[in-house]
Amino acid sequence: MGNPIYKTGIDIGSTTLKIIVLGQDNSVVYRNYVRHKAGIGAVFLSEIDAAVSLFPDAEFRINITGSAGMGVAERMQIPFVQEVIAAIEVTRRLYPDTRTLMDLGGEDAKIVFFGNGKQPDIRMNGSCAGGTGAFIDQMADLLNITPDELGKRAEDFNQIYPVASRCGVFAKTDVQNLIARNVSVPDIAMSILQSVAIQAVTTLIRGSKVNPKALCTGGPLTFVPALRKAFKDILELNENDLILPENSEFFPALGCALLSENQENTFDLKLIKDKFYRHKIVLRPDFLPPLFKDEKEYEIWKQNRKIKRLTNGTLQPNQTLKCFLGIDSGSTTTKILILDENENIVFKFYSSNNGNPLKTTADGLQVFLDEITAQNIDLQIVSSCATGYGEDLIRSAFNLDSGIVETMAHLQGAQWVENDVSFVLDIGGQDMKSIFIHNGLISNVELNEACSSGCGSFLQTFAGTMQLTLPEFTAAACFAGHPADLGTRCTVFMNSKVKQSLREGATIGDIAAGLAYSVVKNCLFKALKISNLNILGPNIVVQGGTFKNDAVYRALELLSGKSVSSTDHPELMGALGAALYAKGKAQMQLTQLDTVNNLKSSEPLPATQSLHSPQFVTRQLQCKGCTNQCTVIRFDFENGNRSYAGNKCEKVFFNRITANKKGYNAFEMKNEVIFE
Repeated sequence: MGNPIYKTGIDIGSTTLKIIVLGQDNSVVYRNYVRHKAGIGAVFLSEIDAAVSLFPDAEFRINITGSAGMGVAERMQIPFVQEVIAAIEVTRRLYPDTRTLMDLGGEDAKIVFFGNGKQPDIRMNGSCAGGTGAFIDQMADLLNITPDELGKRAEDFNQIYPVASRCGVFAKTDVQNLIARNVSVPDIAMSILQSVAIQAVTTLIRGSKVNPKALCTGGPLTFVPALRKAFKDILELNENDLILPENSEFFPALGCALLSENQENTFDLKLIKDKFYRHKIVLRPDFLPPLFKDEKEYEIWKQNRKIKRLTNGTLQPNQTLKCFLGIDSGSTTTKILILDENENIVFKFYSSNNGNPLKTTADGLQVFLDEITAQNIDLQIVSSCATGYGEDLIRSAFNLDSGIVETMAHLQGAQWVENDVSFVLDIGGQDMKSIFIHNGLISNVELNEACSSGCGSFLQTFAGTMQLTLPEFTAAACFAGHPADLGTRCTVFMNSKVKQSLREGATIGDIAAGLAYSVVKNCLFKALKISNLNILGPNIVVQGGTFKNDAVYRALELLSGKSVSSTDHPELMGALGAALYAKGKAQMQLTQLDTVNNLKSSEPLPATQSLHSPQFVTRQLQCKGCTNQCTVIRFDFENGNRSYAGNKCEKVFFNRITANKKGYNAFEMKNEVIFE
């Protein structure tokens, strides 16, 4: 009697690897579902080892499927099956009364309609991964929770808010807005899942009717019951019409295993493993120049690049400290900078918002107050200013003196670095700002609108996917020998390009360096549409946390061929600009004084603002100003200030602290100036 033969299906998707092994009677004898985090080879070999240890004397009939499986199949000369075909095979054999199959994967979504006597009507997403697992992962990361936790929290929702699902960029904007409005995490989580279901229904069903029975397969629909509920409600199906079948997350792998019964040849897994190691990879021809030739060149570059270091001041016990406060409340992080009278930094703070910018700001200020209290320092805040995404909210909450548009704050910070700056490039977590300066004045401002692939969160997401910290990501990129040319594409397409490069032999370092190049290319050529780099002028200043990454900094130098300046804390430039603006405004208000240094001998200034955690109540309102019917959250703070979040304009709702009258139409004013 010969060795036992097992039927095996391996599904290597964009984010996970699934393996299922069937015995002679098609019973499942082994299965596993694991996230590969771009380390496809290591996870594949680990599963081969597991199967060998469980069935040491067996032979296997194998099929491979999945969006990332073709490369492995070609490399190992193992038959490949298209994943929809594999899923349809399972449906026909085990669930013949099925009329609709809905499958959500890591980056793809599929719906199959079955009709009597007809070929299955197969529909898949094309250019967008909005209604997929990767989308849910990104939104969970934004909320600082796991995808599983997002699904569980969604079950406790009370209200659903609109969240754009056709693109992760727009969705992030909507979710950030909900976070800023202090909407509960369960409500945000369910709103995200609702948007996923809407995306799948609108882009794939396209007017067709989902007839029961409907099968739900794929990881997101398997592991997130709240997502299935969203589909059921949108499609108006009964509880019994929507079925979660056994092995729903393994459907394509199971189909591969069932189809392998037709194979004549069998495989020895030990030989497959040996072949995997012996297989020679042909180096890709389309790689970019290395960022650095070697470690020596990197060290020389670090010593000679134009970095203006921020000057740190010292706190002396029992002193009277007159200072200027700048707060940059960004989309993903909060930055706080406090300057003394000589522009020395006496305190700096940088932290992720973790979905609550008010609490993060209060926590940062509390650290400073604790230091002041411990050293018995008499604190006098001469002037304070807020900027960034949460400018109005932070200014109202902490009763700050003024607010400044973030482009102006970044300009002030850049002019502190380089007085004759000609171009400022700020790349933050989700946005990028470019400021063109002529004779010290702004001549043009450009911002990204519909794509964040050139931003910091883009790199952070990929670094996490490759199981690297950002410092590890930077080091790998700087010393990569053959950076992958990943082009200038959106995040969804970049994922596919990364997988293709990995198939062609790119190392993790090559991918990291290629992504650094792509961030700069996306920014200059895609978002800003710059065709002639000479318009940037001779003096470029870069800002934002993304430029703490030496690989991105170097890529900009190589691609632009120009001198680039920055500081040792580029992430703090918005807060520095706000603090400098606060200082300048105080100087203008004290007209009897010639310089800020005279403040030392001036009369005591007004009492320090309250920097402790703000107390507030919220109320939900519905704007009736136009057809948008915005849902607006009103914040009433204990200090008497009021702030609104969620309004797309200031036609009806405006912040009490920042305006004495309703907003005006700047286009009407422009037309009057030009034509009258």
